[in-house]
Amino acid sequence: MPSRYERLSREQLVTLVPELLLIGHLIDRAGMPFCLEAWGQDQMTQIAIEEWAGASPIYTRRMQKALGFEGDDVPTIFKGMQLDIGAPPQFMDFRYGVTDPLHGTFHLDHCGALMDVEPMGPSMVKNMCHDIEDPTFDATAVATNPKARVRPVHRPPRVPADRRPHCAWTVEIDPDSPDVEAIPALAVNERSHAATLVLDEVDPAQEGLGDYSGPLVDDLDFASFSHSALVRMADEVVLQQHLLNLSFQLAVRERAAGDEELFRRVALRQLIGHAGVAAERLHRALALSDSPQDAARVVELHPLMNPMPYVRLGRDGESVTVSRSPAHEDGGWLPLCTPGSPGALQAIVRAVNPCLDVEMSGTATDWTARVVLTDTAAPETGEVAVTKISKGAAFRFEPRRSLPLFVK
Repeated sequence: MPSRYERLSREQLVTLVPELLLIGHLIDRAGMPFCLEAWGQDQMTQIAIEEWAGASPIYTRRMQKALGFEGDDVPTIFKGMQLDIGAPPQFMDFRYGVTDPLHGTFHLDHCGALMDVEPMGPSMVKNMCHDIEDPTFDATAVATNPKARVRPVHRPPRVPADRRPHCAWTVEIDPDSPDVEAIPALAVNERSHAATLVLDEVDPAQEGLGDYSGPLVDDLDFASFSHSALVRMADEVVLQQHLLNLSFQLAVRERAAGDEELFRRVALRQLIGHAGVAAERLHRALALSDSPQDAARVVELHPLMNPMPYVRLGRDGESVTVSRSPAHEDGGWLPLCTPGSPGALQAIVRAVNPCLDVEMSGTATDWTARVVLTDTAAPETGEVAVTKISKGAAFRFEPRRSLPLFVK
């Protein structure tokens, strides 16, 4: 199946892929405040654990297969982490070391997630760096090898307060250890359309790398990959976002305990906050204008509306048309976007220009949204403002040199 990202140049995709990784990371930042408000800190913590553990093993294996680096060793684990929305480059500045195929280390020179929660006090830091990280790091590693264990050398709360690196960890594959057990939500997500979606294979004939089968590098140089490989990366990364959101919604629905209004309120507020911040970053990264036509293009390229086989969408000028899609059947984000619920689309177009709005017509699954220019600038929604508390919302990437990491 083709991709909406195919029409972008190789240079645009080099910029876009790390942006999409960071945008995916912000899903959690958009949703957790509303979980905290609804159920308190302990349940918010458990939702975060289930959210990541129910999705990351699926999308990690998908990316390994797509880019030809399937394996069961530590370098394979680290390659997967470099292309995971849980570890966007630079914002989550992972530095890797490999001793042998069964042993490695990593540390974070900069942890954007820590920068977000450190001002909230040591309780919230422990919540993220201990309670959430322990099971979710193992869940990520289990996608490669169920006998892998990720264990801390040191981690926050930082002592002294300015300690660098922010944290350090070991990764060991012990053939004699029991397998890490998956959480029940993983089996549910594995049956989704998002988990089983078939995308176009990378064209090996194009200029540039068509896979990541070579040595592990300390920083991925996205410019070294072919146009076709970058397109597949982009599609896989937005699919990671759908899978993470499906896992988030499973955890939220369980806490809502049959209260459909509460479930929908939390799920929709997460979507609106994420949609607006993601659109702002996409708009800036692709250097688009603030016209209705370019706002519709941001909608077309937004993670909410991709990849192409998952969301059936067409664009004509300033209008976008969506028809019944596999994404509707999965639940997730797309059913929250209807003529009766335009909030997410409004957040997207108003990130481009606060004077823009959408006129929607049709049914819950088959609708058209036309971007229109109004005379009045709409205020930023509370959901977008809450998501922007994360420093990831305004983070800027910098050029970096990549070097190979050799296994002894």
